[in-house]
Amino acid sequence: MKENEITIITSKDDDISILQIIGFLDAHTASSLENAIEKLINEDNFKIICDCTELEYISSAGFGVFMEFIEELRANGGDLKFTGLNPKLKNLFELLGFNVLFEIEDDIKKLKSDFTKKAK
Repeated sequence: MKENEITIITSKDDDISILQIIGFLDAHTASSLENAIEKLINEDNFKIICDCTELEYISSAGFGVFMEFIEELRANGGDLKFTGLNPKLKNLFELLGFNVLFEIEDDIKKLKSDFTKKAK
């Protein structure tokens, strides 16, 4: 994938939406992710897992998209969780304190299970 390109694939697992983010998340591509999350929220999908297995790069604009929606998701009983971060991106999330704000797990099954536990 070329720089400044992003592909976002949305799928569902029961009431959990999974956004597979592929490529580069920066100022040029952040609106694509913003639109994908807005669409989910407008359809009353508030439990979202971002699969970042194929995310190669994220800029401050990309982090801003995640921050933009977190309050609305949580106010509606949902959340935004992350899986598949490569070591470089995981380190960046930790440096920015995102590991305190968001649940980050290598095991997507654990993230799904945590959503289910929270609902009970």
